[in-house]
Amino acid sequence: MCGIIGYIGEENATDRIIYGLHKLEYRGYDSAGIAVIDGGALVRFRAQGRLENLEAKIKGKKTGGTIGIGHTRWATHGKPSEENAHPHTDCTGEITIIHNGIIENYFELKEELIKKKHKFASETDTEIFAHLIEENISKGFVKAAFAALKRIRGMYAMVILYSGEPDKIIAARKGSPLVIGLGRGENYVASDVPSFLKYTKKAMFLEDGDVAVITREKVDIFNSGKKVKRGVKEIKWSAQQAEKSGFPHFMLKEISEQPQAFEDTIIDRISDSSIKFENIDPEKLKGINSVRIIACGTSYHAAYTAKYIIEKYARVNTVVEVASEMRYSSPVIDKKTLLIAVSQSGETIDTIEAFKSIQKKAGYSIAVVNVVGSTLSRMLDGVIYTHAGPEIGVASTKTFITQLAVLYMFALYMARVKGEAGEKFMKDGIKNLRMVPGFIKTILKDKQKLENIAAKYCGFRDFLYYGRNVNYPMALEGALKLKEISYIHAEGYAAGEMKHGPIALVDDKTPNVFIAPENALYEKIISNIQEIKARSGTIIAITNRSNTTMKKFADDIFYIPDIEEDFYPLLAAIPMQLLAYYIGVKKGIDVDKPRNLAKSVTVE
Repeated sequence: MCGIIGYIGEENATDRIIYGLHKLEYRGYDSAGIAVIDGGALVRFRAQGRLENLEAKIKGKKTGGTIGIGHTRWATHGKPSEENAHPHTDCTGEITIIHNGIIENYFELKEELIKKKHKFASETDTEIFAHLIEENISKGFVKAAFAALKRIRGMYAMVILYSGEPDKIIAARKGSPLVIGLGRGENYVASDVPSFLKYTKKAMFLEDGDVAVITREKVDIFNSGKKVKRGVKEIKWSAQQAEKSGFPHFMLKEISEQPQAFEDTIIDRISDSSIKFENIDPEKLKGINSVRIIACGTSYHAAYTAKYIIEKYARVNTVVEVASEMRYSSPVIDKKTLLIAVSQSGETIDTIEAFKSIQKKAGYSIAVVNVVGSTLSRMLDGVIYTHAGPEIGVASTKTFITQLAVLYMFALYMARVKGEAGEKFMKDGIKNLRMVPGFIKTILKDKQKLENIAAKYCGFRDFLYYGRNVNYPMALEGALKLKEISYIHAEGYAAGEMKHGPIALVDDKTPNVFIAPENALYEKIISNIQEIKARSGTIIAITNRSNTTMKKFADDIFYIPDIEEDFYPLLAAIPMQLLAYYIGVKKGIDVDKPRNLAKSVTVE
């Protein structure tokens, strides 16, 4: 979850590293630090809190070094503090390391090193690795690093400097992502592409077990002691796409980019009556009789929505699993099972680990991810990329809507492959998908209405969200967004479950948000609303524009365009994102960097 950046070249390393850390701060903001080699000596600056605290320390003390590393931390071992901030050093102060992940056997290694008279300055597991290298540094930097890697267990992305050999950076990956940016006379290593995209679009993604030795002119990669080659990918999106572009927050910018992101995701894959995916083998799907979709967080809610649509359209039994639970369970999977992973980053550790234990049992596996070259995109049989572009805000918005776009297309595609959908059915589905970008634009034009609703309810401490059928996952997602962005307690429920417990929470101090378009279950939703009104509950409703009856029941209404009822989640997601955003802003919260959260969960 932490942000990592390393630079070696001819330019000022401090400048390049600070720039990179700004692009990575969404990955962690408990503390930050940099280390550069200047005149043969290691110079280090660290600070607790946001990156601006580190910049204040560096101001007026900029070094002239052209090689360095930087880190922005999301705490695991050791509380947020300057002492626990990365980079960490060994006893000599000549070896320094930044690290994302967890060294599982750090305690026993630390005890061993203490017996050898090593002195430790932090509570972190990371620091021990610098000391392990120190143990063998007389054999050379590379050999010492390889020896230290053999001693540790766990998952990690590590970047290491040694002032005694100031012409190289060593990077190692197991579980947590690392990508190398390839420039002219300079190279980068980072946990994510935006950190160097301003300077180069050529990227090389490290794989599990890779150790890279990076100099100004070349990158040598080793795995299991052998030299290997990794492909170079051209990053398609620009550095400007990762900027705020005049918006007050990345979250609002990314909400506003959803029409284009949705369009970009579907446009090259649909025709009037067919859908194509270049990295999916339709023959593999013909014998499938069950689907398992595995995801976490917001991606889980996209997957849960897909369950309804795949079962309805393709008539294939579909189960959605929380990845962090599935990796420790014993699922019944065979060669007629299709596995689908849904992950924005393609690096979500729980999802990756869940697949390691079950992938070989299945008939076919597909990744739905946003990041080209990510671990899931490489390890599964097929991949469908969402075309959301970079998403900097911690709360997923446009990646969620593009995941839904892919999953809806896949449901139609699989229905066709399985012989459940004729040409007219496909045309109708594709027609609805094509309408979504324009309808989202209509919703965004009316966002002032949601800001007004937010002003009215931002002082409440609890919210309840309800939906039925395909809109039930949207209730879960709406509640999650509010929790993430405003720190207000919120819960999502299937509306039919209201009388089985949640109704006990209803009073005049708890707003109730209903996703309630006019559909086959509308009358049942109205019954739920009336039961809440009878108990002095407040109703906020999201419904379709042609609905003329909701005004009799709801205290506040936000209208979305009319669309075929299966496709309402694609529109209902937008007002819930905006409601959470505006409530968070009105509470004075930094919505791009909510407390205790990071963009990608790459450690257990």
